[in-house]
Amino acid sequence: MKESFRWYGPSDPVTLSDIRQAGATDIVTALHEIPNGEVWPIATIMERKALIESNGLHWSVVESIPVHEAIKQGLEASTQYIENYKQSIRHLAQCGIYIICYNFMPVLDWTRTSLDRTLADGSKALAFELDALYAFDLFIAQRKKANQELLPEQIESAKHYYHTLDNEARTKLTQSIIAGLPGSEEGYDLNRFKTQIAVYENMTANALREHLIHFLGEVVPVAESCGSFLSIHPDDPPFSFFGIPRVVSTAADLQHIFDAVPSLHNGLTFCTGSLGVRSDNDLYSILETFAHRVHFLHLRSTRRDAKGNFYEADHLTGDVDMHTIVRAVLKEEQRRETAIPMRPDHGHQMLDDLHKTTNPGYSAIGRLRGLAELRGLALGIRKSEPGLH
Repeated sequence: MKESFRWYGPSDPVTLSDIRQAGATDIVTALHEIPNGEVWPIATIMERKALIESNGLHWSVVESIPVHEAIKQGLEASTQYIENYKQSIRHLAQCGIYIICYNFMPVLDWTRTSLDRTLADGSKALAFELDALYAFDLFIAQRKKANQELLPEQIESAKHYYHTLDNEARTKLTQSIIAGLPGSEEGYDLNRFKTQIAVYENMTANALREHLIHFLGEVVPVAESCGSFLSIHPDDPPFSFFGIPRVVSTAADLQHIFDAVPSLHNGLTFCTGSLGVRSDNDLYSILETFAHRVHFLHLRSTRRDAKGNFYEADHLTGDVDMHTIVRAVLKEEQRRETAIPMRPDHGHQMLDDLHKTTNPGYSAIGRLRGLAELRGLALGIRKSEPGLH
C-alpha cells in the first residue's frame, strides 16, 4: 500500500515535516480555500504541489473536489457547476494528479455527535450517539417531520437525553453536528442548517440517486479521457437522518452506481470505517466484489453497539477484521502490479496532542500510531505468506 496522510494545507497544525517523519510518502489534500463549485486553477494546483514536493512528499490523491449542492438537488444551476467540475478534473490531470476522492452526502459531510469522547486509556475519540442526534433533531433543529419519522421509544429516549444537557452541552452538541468537520464541504449556523435540510424534505432516495448518476454520466467520460479516476466515498454514517436521503451506504447502492456508469474510472474509496458502521455490510464481500474499482483506501475501525451508536476504535481493534481486509488489498495490488494509496483514517487525540489544538480526528500522534500498526500488519502478512509481495 502507498502510505499517505491527509493534510489540510498550510494552516494544518500537522505539518508536512511531521507527516514525513511519520514515514508516509504521499499526501492526500485539497484546495480547501476555493469555494465549492469554482474551477481549481492550474497555477494554484501547481503552487500547492510544489510546496508538498519541496518537503520530499508526493501529492497523489485529491480529497476532495466538493460536489456543489445544486448538483445534488438537480437544479438548473447544476449545469455550470458540472462544467466547472470537469475543468478541475482536466486541470488536475495536467498537473499530474489523477485520483479524486469525493462524496455525495447532501448538506452535511461526515457527522459525529461528539468530537472528544474520553476513552478508558485517557485518549479522546470521535463518537456518534443516536439519542444525541435525535435530541438535536427534535428539540434544537426542531425539524417538523422528526416527530412523524421517529419511533415513540426513540422520541422518549431523546427527550430524556436532551433534558440531561445544560445550555453549554446543547451548544457543544450543535457545533459538533453542524459547524463542519475537517474536510467537510460546508459549515452552518443553526438557521442556515434548518433552511438547507428543508430543501430535502420531499426528496426521495431515488431522486438523489438519479442526480448522482446524471453527475457521473457527465464527469466520468472526462475523467476517462484524462486518465483520471473518480473514487466515491461511502456515506458517513451510512444511513439517512434529518430526513435527508443517502444513497452510498450499502453494497446494493454501490452496485447500482457502477452498473449505471460501468467505466473503471467510476471507482470507489473503500472506507472500512464508514461501511463498517452497519452490521449488515460485509466488508470483505464488498471489497472482494469491487476490488478492481478501489482506487483509494481509508483504513480505520469503529466499535458499534446494538443500538447503532459507535466510536472510533484503534485501527486494529473494533468491529473491522483489519487482517482480512489488508490481506485482500495486498492480493489486489499483486494482481494489478501496483500499490493503492492508503491513509490511516482518523485517530485518537493522545499523548502530547491532548494539550494542543488539533483538527478532530486528525491529530498527528493518533494517525502515526494507526499508520505504524497498519504498516506492521501488512509486513507481517507479506512475511508469513511469501506469495504476497
